[in-house]
Amino acid sequence: MLLGEFTHTLDAKGRVFLPARWREELAGEVVVTAGQERCLFVMTTEAFSRRASQLEVLSSDQKANRDYKRMFFSSASEESVDKTGRMSIPAALRRFAGLEGKEVMLIGVSDRAEIWDRASWVSYRESVEESYAQIAEELT
Repeated sequence: MLLGEFTHTLDAKGRVFLPARWREELAGEVVVTAGQERCLFVMTTEAFSRRASQLEVLSSDQKANRDYKRMFFSSASEESVDKTGRMSIPAALRRFAGLEGKEVMLIGVSDRAEIWDRASWVSYRESVEESYAQIAEELT
């Protein structure tokens, strides 16, 4: 399970080190794709396959389903995590998530990691913290 939040830096080639405690789970091949709120999703190939299966059952007759599946699958990229725990983020995905600055946030969200521009994450987190208790009530 991927948990926590970590500040890291992109290198000149668009690579980032994964947190040490995630490296065993994310070792080898991962899939990086466009997430919501302009972040990136990083998943094991197994987690990506599970998500793909969930999306496959959505009807292509509805425009929202077509739009989401197009973005999710067309932006997906299989990447390797090297022995030091570093992975590349393709340029198109860096642009999508606004990772042009070097400081990024990596957050664990159970079965996936998310990569955010640091300033965007801080702003998002502050906006959600105010309604966190209300969201919890609505979910239960």
